[in-house]
Amino acid sequence: MVRNGNQLRIISGEFGGRIIDAPKTAKTHPMGDRERSAIFNRLRAEVSGAIVLDAFAGSGALGIEALSLGADSVDFIESNPKAIQTIKANLAKLKLTDKAKVIRKPAHEYDIVFADPPYNNPQYDYVEELTKSLKTGGILVLSHPESPAPFDFKGMSIFSDRSYAAAHIKMYQKQ
Repeated sequence: MVRNGNQLRIISGEFGGRIIDAPKTAKTHPMGDRERSAIFNRLRAEVSGAIVLDAFAGSGALGIEALSLGADSVDFIESNPKAIQTIKANLAKLKLTDKAKVIRKPAHEYDIVFADPPYNNPQYDYVEELTKSLKTGGILVLSHPESPAPFDFKGMSIFSDRSYAAAHIKMYQKQ
């Protein structure tokens, strides 16, 4: 849920109900509660103990939600300076700076990659590059607009494809 236009609620886990800030910029689009809830209800078991990458992180809500549900660590990739400041402030507020960091590119192999690129520039080529940082059996969660739809990512198979109003969430597993 977005509150006052720049706040989000962590849905579940250790930090469930806590409010975090969203960047005060039109260049990011926070994912709604409904979509985040659906993702984490589906992936709850896989998140526990996982090493996670939150790409196009915005507020950091997806990665923070993963930490709230027991992920071991989360790396956040974000290029917008206001968003980077917001992510760092949210991590400090929740005392998560020892389990998370903001980085420029993938640092190692991940169990789960969240990719929520801007809908006006979905950057599917870059998303495909991110799949190379997944472990075998790892999961890519992609939020994308209806058009243009993502192409088939090499070495990945879709195991979930859901629509929520304007948001489309596809989950892939690396073969």
